[in-house]
Order: sequence, then structure tokens, then C-alpha cells
Amino acid sequence: MRVLGLETSCDDTGVALYDSDEGLLAHQLFSQTDLHIDYGGVVPELASRDHIRKALPLIRAVMQEAKTQAEQIHGIAYTSGPGLAGALLVGAALGRSLAYAWNVPCVGIHHMEGHLLSPMLEPDPPAFPFTALLVSGGHTLLADVQALGQYAILGESLDDAVGEAFDKTAKLLGLGYPGGPAIAQAARTGNPQQFDFPRPMTGTRKTHGAHPGLNFSFSGLKTAVVTAVQNQALTPEFIADIAASFEAAAVDVLAIKCEWALEQTGAKRLVVAGGVSANRKLRERLTQLAEKLSVRVYFPRPEFSTDNGAMIAYAGYLRLAAGQHEPLSFGARARWPIEELGAV
Repeated sequence: MRVLGLETSCDDTGVALYDSDEGLLAHQLFSQTDLHIDYGGVVPELASRDHIRKALPLIRAVMQEAKTQAEQIHGIAYTSGPGLAGALLVGAALGRSLAYAWNVPCVGIHHMEGHLLSPMLEPDPPAFPFTALLVSGGHTLLADVQALGQYAILGESLDDAVGEAFDKTAKLLGLGYPGGPAIAQAARTGNPQQFDFPRPMTGTRKTHGAHPGLNFSFSGLKTAVVTAVQNQALTPEFIADIAASFEAAAVDVLAIKCEWALEQTGAKRLVVAGGVSANRKLRERLTQLAEKLSVRVYFPRPEFSTDNGAMIAYAGYLRLAAGQHEPLSFGARARWPIEELGAV
């Protein structure tokens, strides 16, 4: 089965072709960073318009690279949520239209399920079941994953996602957008112990909720950074120390919660995905944690940590192969809890 995947949930236009026998055949990604950088974040209307401009040329480029004709496509997958409603509708309308024109089934994919499955594109993929940490600009959550579509949320952010905290801290320091890579770069020359920033919700495992202790909060960490920066000259040395101290605190929180989640689930595999999973310090820390707990940790390659069409094409293949497909009507879900996905 050969599946075309379309990703347009936010500010990256991603297109890929996945073949069940040959693996990933081709993928292309256009980042809108330069379009939004002057605004310090994504402007939804601009994002939607740019997806319209870039999607078809990227599809042509991917199909040419993979030496694939329309009649060789067996299905189409597009991101149907969560994300920016207008951006999602671009991919949904295009995917549904191409499926109708080519007379093939199509399926809408949950964006975070795509991230969750992205390590399966690697040569040594994880097997079900596993515990997953999904960390991006819009989401921070821990999930118990038993099989495709069988996801139980163990904990999630009660306020800012960790990627959002990176973005806001970078903006505060004048480092630009996107914040994750900017903070990581600035932190390389900083002292991570210069500022004793809080590690929110890590002092006790007994908090409210169905899964005590596994929720996240990053608003207090963000506020601590704001307080530390007030009335200070933003010298390169000061910025580097703030960035390093912030990064260390955020990574500590994620690592502590992963350890607690693995203890709770008893899982022997940890999957880490989403844009923040590309952070070098986080990868190092979770690799050390895995060695300590005698579990295996899996990451997608850095280019598949951020939004991309390959993860959507792969998730689409799994669901189409299991018999799932969408009717002629289509839509987008700006908000879509991952636990609402059904098993196939």
C-alpha cells in the first residue's frame, strides 16, 4: 500500500509518500519560520494562505522524487486536528479532493498520534506497548500506549505546554522564534546552575487527578524567568545563563515525570516525540534515565521530531490498512483529545 501524507496543522507544510513494502519513499517540508519570525509567533491567517501556496508544489515534488504516478497511490492521509482550524482545513480539503479525483480512500489523522508513531519510521522501531512522552509547542502529555488507538492519558500540562514555555522565554530574552532551538543554542555557553528556577509539580506525587503526580505545569517556571530578567541588562552572558538554567529546569521536570510514569506503568519502552524531543539535553537526560531503569528509549530522528508529512503518511497507512477511511465530507478539529481515538 502506498500512502500520500499531508501535514498542515500549524506553520509547516509537510508532504510524504510511504510504501508498506519499501518504507518511506520521499518527503518534503516547507517551514514558514521566516514568514512569522517578525511577529514572534504563528499568525494563523498567514499560515493558512501559505499552506495553499506550497501544498501542491510539494506534492508534485514528492511524487516526482518517488517516481510515483497518481494511479500508484492507494490512499491519502491528512492531519485533521488538533491545530489551527484554517491551516487544517487546507490539508483536509486538498486531501479529500485528491482522494475523490484519484478514487482512493482517505483518512484524517490525529496530529499527536502522528508524533507518537514517528519513531516507528526508524530502522529499530519500538513495539507496543510503551509509555510515551509527547512534547511540542501545543502539547505536553504522558500516555500509556497499548496498541494503535489505545491511548490512556497519564498526565498533561495544566497550563502552558513545554514548547510554549520555550517560545515565551526565548521571546523574553530577545532570541526570536522558534524558541526551542534558540534557547538550546544560547544555553550552550551558559551556566545551568546560575539561577535556581523551580521544578513545578515535582515536590510530591500526590496531586489531584486520576493519575496523581503526572500532570505538568510550566507557568511558574515561566514566571520565575520573568522575575529574574526584570530590570536586568540582557548581556550575552546573562542571556546564556538564563537560557541554560531554564532549559535545565524544564528537562528536569520532564525527566522526573517520565521516571514516575515508567514506575507506574511498568513499561520497558519509553517513546519520546514532538518538537521538543529534538532538544539535545532532553535526549541525553532521558537516555541516562533509561539506562538507570533498564528500559529502552526511542526518539524520532531530529527532522521527524517537528511537524512533518512522513509521520502522517505512516499513521495513515496503519489506519487505512486496518480498514478505516473517511466519507466524502471532511472537517477539522482545532481541539481533539487523543484519548478519543478508537482502536482499529
